[in-house]
Amino acid sequence: MEPGIQNAVVSFRIGIRQWRPESCFQSLVKLLEKYKALTDEVTFFTSETHAPLDLGTIEEHVSLLSERMAQMRSMGYKTGINILTTIGHHNENLPNSLAADYTRMTDFYGNICLGSFCPNDEGMRTCISQLYNIVTSAHPDYIWIDDDVRFGHMPIGYGCFCDNCLLIFEEEFGVKFTRDTLKDAFNTGSTAKKLEVRLAWLQHNRNTIARLFKLIEHTVHRVKPSLPLGFMTGDRFFEGYDFHHWSEVLSGDHGSEVMWRPGGGFYFDDYMRGLAGKSHDVGRQVSMLPNSIISIQSEIENFPYQRLQKSAAATALEASSHIAAGCTGAAFNVLSQHDEPLDEYEPLLRKLRDTRPFYDLLVRHFKREKPIGIYTGWGKDVYAVNNLAEGDWLADNVLSICASHADELLEIGLPAAYSPECASVTALSESSVLAMSDEQVLKMLSSGVYMDAKALICLNEMGYGEFTGFEVERFLNEDCIEEFTNHPLNAPFAGRKRDARQSFLPWLSPAAVLKPISETAKVLARIVDYTGRETAPCCMGVFENHIGGRICAAGYYPWKFLQNGSKSSQLKILLRWLSKDTLPAYISSFHKINMWVRTTETERLALAVTNSCLDRAENVSLMLHTTTKEISVFDMHCAKTVIRSHGTDGAYNKFVLPAVETWGMKLVVV
Repeated sequence: MEPGIQNAVVSFRIGIRQWRPESCFQSLVKLLEKYKALTDEVTFFTSETHAPLDLGTIEEHVSLLSERMAQMRSMGYKTGINILTTIGHHNENLPNSLAADYTRMTDFYGNICLGSFCPNDEGMRTCISQLYNIVTSAHPDYIWIDDDVRFGHMPIGYGCFCDNCLLIFEEEFGVKFTRDTLKDAFNTGSTAKKLEVRLAWLQHNRNTIARLFKLIEHTVHRVKPSLPLGFMTGDRFFEGYDFHHWSEVLSGDHGSEVMWRPGGGFYFDDYMRGLAGKSHDVGRQVSMLPNSIISIQSEIENFPYQRLQKSAAATALEASSHIAAGCTGAAFNVLSQHDEPLDEYEPLLRKLRDTRPFYDLLVRHFKREKPIGIYTGWGKDVYAVNNLAEGDWLADNVLSICASHADELLEIGLPAAYSPECASVTALSESSVLAMSDEQVLKMLSSGVYMDAKALICLNEMGYGEFTGFEVERFLNEDCIEEFTNHPLNAPFAGRKRDARQSFLPWLSPAAVLKPISETAKVLARIVDYTGRETAPCCMGVFENHIGGRICAAGYYPWKFLQNGSKSSQLKILLRWLSKDTLPAYISSFHKINMWVRTTETERLALAVTNSCLDRAENVSLMLHTTTKEISVFDMHCAKTVIRSHGTDGAYNKFVLPAVETWGMKLVVV
């Protein structure tokens, strides 16, 4: 797809306490020389704290950075500047930060964040223009905009609802609001009216960031017309997820290069499930970028930079996992932020240097191709449906509604996808369909859908009942056990049970009693109690509709407690059936594995599998949708093993992989 992508792009981000003191900088130089093969770029932070600095301090820092960057270039590195604070993150180091009388980020109640400023304030916009002019004049090879350009800031949460932002929204929407009346419009009234105002506010947020980026782009490219600009993001639901448009704005009229740094929270390795969760965050972000963006460096941040908080092995695997999800490299922010020796970081750098060839190998095979497989139904407008039926719009649980709900499903050996055009099956949760157009909903229902009870209710209320095959009759709150029926999709597990123990409050979830509303709808599971007596005849079923869709409605813990042998096997058989054998690959054996699959530019498959378990994964059975009888398997040292098919199952060839190490990855190339 992109023949120019031959290797990963790796950068190191250097804190001010490491580059400013001469002794620390020279120690850094020696360390980089020692591990020369590790990084391509060296990026310097403008500050160490998260509220904006006054321009005089920035000028002082940038003056020295001109010298530091010159030395990096002499060593063969590209080098640039990371502006940590454009509008500011939160309240930190306020006595030594920008104290100008500009509008601060403001919440619904008029509370402000002293360390963050409204990007629509004209005085602040002038200050930002001066900031970027100062940094550009230092002649960096590129400039990074950090992730303070967002609308969630401690301690206030979401903004900005200052008086000026309300006036701008009035011009955009045509209705005058106060903070109180706007909150009422978000949270009360008909569903349609709430959606209208919420969608308009998301567009307002998109417009605000686009205006800020236009200002930055004009400022920078007036001085250096072709200077690349980069932006760091996370999941930006409330901001409107307008990455494609923002990247075009940053590119400017002359089409200058734009870089991206997708990020998220995975700072410690005491909760390793968070690694794949962050990769899914990253995958969503990358899916919203145009193919013209080549340098996509995942944020690898070991904040607060205490060496034992995250192991070298976890850090090295993290970069691999994010490349598997869609990145073309990694940006490591892992070194000390203090003026101290870096000797304790040498084992980490050694591990990353040794893993670097594997990053290159992954990128050479994946390039910018999109992962294909199970898509969660999310989209750029989905935050509009957050708490839509009742409650506070800005109470942030949108991830569990539309994005991260399927994380456990994806770690039983099913491939992840992040955009609808790459979906073999859509795993649909709750009310996310309300953010879709009728055309999108019908297209989804004409293919494969695995949905929970709330999504089923939502679709039926929207008038799509003829395509779903089921309705929710009632919910049960206690003593429910799922029991598989004697349906072919359950073979050989008919009669197996799954008990999620509803009485344990931390994971209490009502079980939905489903009712078939079509003669062709089939029951896959019923509910029994602790005596084995039937409580409800159906809690899970399948249906084939007249527009070609295959539907599964799952009313009993559809997203949790999926990792016993019978349930995980049932789901993999089911998802393959729902996809009509378009699922590109899956793990048929009983293992805890995350995977990402591409169809490469030569129409062959390439995929990465991560053993997301503390046990070594032996005899992993990989089912590949291919006629090819031979595949190549690479470990994280780039050692290659060629293996042959162990037989076929319909359109799939079965391959038994070499053992996958604990929290290790394999690259498979067909």
